[in-house]
Amino acid sequence: MKTGFRNATVIAMSDRASIGPIHADVLVDGDVIAAIGPDLDLAGADRVIDAHELLLMPGMVNAHIHTEQNTFRGRYPGLPLEVLMLYAYPLTGAVPLDAEMIYHRTLLAGIESLKSGVTSILDDVMEVPHQGLEQLGSVFRAYDKIGMRASVSGHLINRPFFETIPYLEDMLPDALREKYLRIPPVRLDDYMEFCSQAVDRFHGSGGGRLQYVVAPSGPQRCTEEALATVANFSRTAEVPFHIHILETRVQRVTGTRLYGRSLIRLMSDLDALHERTSIAHAIWIDDEDIDLIAASGASVAHNPVCNLRIGSGIAPLRKLLDAGVNVALGTDGISSNDSCRLFDVMKVAGIVHTLDSLDYETWPNASEILWAATRGGARAVGLERQIGSIEVGKKADIVALDLCTPSFVPVNNLQNQLVYAENGSSVRIVMVDGAVVVEDGRCTKIDEKAVLREARSTLGAYLAQHAAVEEDARALEPYLRAVFERCAHEHEARLVSTPGGAVA
Repeated sequence: MKTGFRNATVIAMSDRASIGPIHADVLVDGDVIAAIGPDLDLAGADRVIDAHELLLMPGMVNAHIHTEQNTFRGRYPGLPLEVLMLYAYPLTGAVPLDAEMIYHRTLLAGIESLKSGVTSILDDVMEVPHQGLEQLGSVFRAYDKIGMRASVSGHLINRPFFETIPYLEDMLPDALREKYLRIPPVRLDDYMEFCSQAVDRFHGSGGGRLQYVVAPSGPQRCTEEALATVANFSRTAEVPFHIHILETRVQRVTGTRLYGRSLIRLMSDLDALHERTSIAHAIWIDDEDIDLIAASGASVAHNPVCNLRIGSGIAPLRKLLDAGVNVALGTDGISSNDSCRLFDVMKVAGIVHTLDSLDYETWPNASEILWAATRGGARAVGLERQIGSIEVGKKADIVALDLCTPSFVPVNNLQNQLVYAENGSSVRIVMVDGAVVVEDGRCTKIDEKAVLREARSTLGAYLAQHAAVEEDARALEPYLRAVFERCAHEHEARLVSTPGGAVA
């Protein structure tokens, strides 16, 4: 199948100098971009699209999301992460999830993502009480069905619950302490066997669009042995390695108590920072941490909407960029962001960091934000040679936006308008691997209404069961609140006592 776009405005992102728009034709042959330039011979194309009022850009990459939280969209108010996790990740009363529910839950995220210009996603799936191959397979099956490109994780926590939260065990009454001490952590050997089977079964499926990702939850939730073992597995199996590091003040305190050093330093000491590593959040990092990340070639997935929604903090974006760290963008969990729209993330990333400095020349510009949403995301998921730009030979993951919409009338600066004015409503055509997966506002591979009806039914049934989990969470919440407040005070005291206000 050959598809031609005639007379398009193109933001190619092929290099830093090509972020500005050009006018060109684009020819897609099969799953790749075959030609770009003026007045191409499109006579042999199966379909020629009149693109004189279309803006073509690379499909965006959501480099960090938890779609299992689709069940809780809009359910909870703003809560600190450690409190929110009581509700969104049930520690008690959880039952194995139905594979069809997981399938439709994932399709929901795929629909919203594709229709808002996200063609590739890193879905860090954390199933409770455990993730089996059937549950993982449902996620892969959904992305295959909808035609999306996806990197899907198996998530690991192998430390006992109380070790991941400082001070909590000592605060609890005996009955609650006993209840949560009975929760067994995952065995590392079992997880590694699961990863081997997942790679064999799913990695490279969907015509090469889908890949498996290893994902230790965070250094405070995993043993040193697990971090080193999984990092090595990612190298030998050639799969991405994804991890949360220093998302909250509590995590900074936890890391110091567990290891006596920064969690980034710990990862470096374990040889777990490398080019396949992507770090979600990296908010409470210091200058030494940034240097270690930059030297390792690891990426950071920046999640500013979620970070603000749950009060985690603001990551040092300018310092990361200036150090040469590859930065991508993510939406994070749908219970802590409430949408999969990366346009929202771009806008917030472009706005919130104006608070970092009075020197407005250091504020992030639209080109840097667009790069993070496309090229930065592609590198973070290990696909920089395949996607992230509109270049000859790369995969045809392309988004076409209507220039005759309020977001782009009049056209002043398309980069600024993409970041600050657009919200995804101008998306008209989305192509993944050369196949049109969205056209005229509808996904082409699925029956959206049927998916929504089924998801409403299956997710509603799950939420009825989830009420018991929320009751347990309410009993534990006052103690997590006390931990949060204690760690916040301890963290602030360290900031005050450290020269220059650096994170200690």
